[in-house]
Amino acid sequence: MTYKNKHFYIEKISAEKLAKKFGTPSYIYSYNSLKNNIKNFKNHFRSFKPTICFSVKSNSNLRLLNLISKFGLGADVVSKGELLKALKAKIKPEKIVFSGVGKSIEELKFAIKKKIFLINVESENEIIEIEKIAKKNKKKIDIGIRLNPDTDANTLKEISTGKKENKFGLTKKKFLYLVDKYKYSNFINIICLSVHIGSQITSHTPYKKMLDIVDRTIKDSRYKFSYIDLGGGMGIQYKKNGNKLNYKKYSSLIKSFLKKNKVKIIFEPGRSIIGNAGFLLTKIIYIKQTNTRNFIILDSAMNDMMRPALYKAEHMILPSKLSKNKINRRHEFVGPICETTDKFLTTLKYQKLNQNDILIICDVGAYGMVLSSNYNLRPKPPEILVNKKNSKIITKREKLISII
Repeated sequence: MTYKNKHFYIEKISAEKLAKKFGTPSYIYSYNSLKNNIKNFKNHFRSFKPTICFSVKSNSNLRLLNLISKFGLGADVVSKGELLKALKAKIKPEKIVFSGVGKSIEELKFAIKKKIFLINVESENEIIEIEKIAKKNKKKIDIGIRLNPDTDANTLKEISTGKKENKFGLTKKKFLYLVDKYKYSNFINIICLSVHIGSQITSHTPYKKMLDIVDRTIKDSRYKFSYIDLGGGMGIQYKKNGNKLNYKKYSSLIKSFLKKNKVKIIFEPGRSIIGNAGFLLTKIIYIKQTNTRNFIILDSAMNDMMRPALYKAEHMILPSKLSKNKINRRHEFVGPICETTDKFLTTLKYQKLNQNDILIICDVGAYGMVLSSNYNLRPKPPEILVNKKNSKIITKREKLISII
């Protein structure tokens, strides 16, 4: 993705051409960005060949999941719906991990019936329910137990999952108790220690703390785990000069860990695979000038892309055509929804903009379309896959009549 002759291109098609063909707002995905992200992720950790299960909650588009499957990845799911979508995308059951704190009995029965790779449990109640189902079906079920390492990932508090006040996982004391209690069960086979400390992590330091705690927990358990599920959480650059995760250092930390623990590693990446492969094309409806700022009113809104309203997350917004005419004035890029939080970005300087200009909201491949809604009875945007000079609709634009 780059500017050519001052026009923004996604692969080999200009943003303006895509907007004209498919309308706005529209989600656009780059096939080659997705492909390269997966290739690079594998290369970072090639020395120990982890099992990589893509986090379906980050993007559940059927066509994209099918591509991800073809590139050799499995799936991390957190609901029956995500499990069904993963299976429909031809992801093999033996490469699917089921996570989450509140799996229903129906969901557990379905996952067991489909013979998926692993169920990561987060409470003793869940183990009891799995044991009941296994006993009734005369099966022995492979599970992982999720440890809460009480590790601050230094990310947004809304997406922190590894601190003691978070709802996820079990304390070390409770974890050790459950391993000891169920290690000789006839219906439960504990094969994995699972851990996940948060999302959008751009420093290897929290991972080091996490691995140290996992190492001590394994020693204290005196139990032979086959797998350690390290979750995902690897961040991307949302800002031009934002921090990047040092994959070389993280990989080195894991290699040191593996010298002491003969286990296989599972990863559950989402954002690092699909985040920067997605763009939201939007059009300026109006420009409203006040005494203190310019409100750039877009045709995309918080129902299309929820992250800024939900987390106060910031995404770069680029013009489809560059101009040297810069304006030193506060610009607020907002949507048309009747909420003050329907705001994407605030800048103190931006190039001159006009009504009907096309803009590009960047890095929306993860937690973009999956968080969209029909709030204010607005139809959801389409999803388009771009591969070099080719573009294809992979989800149609929702029609207003279908939601009325």
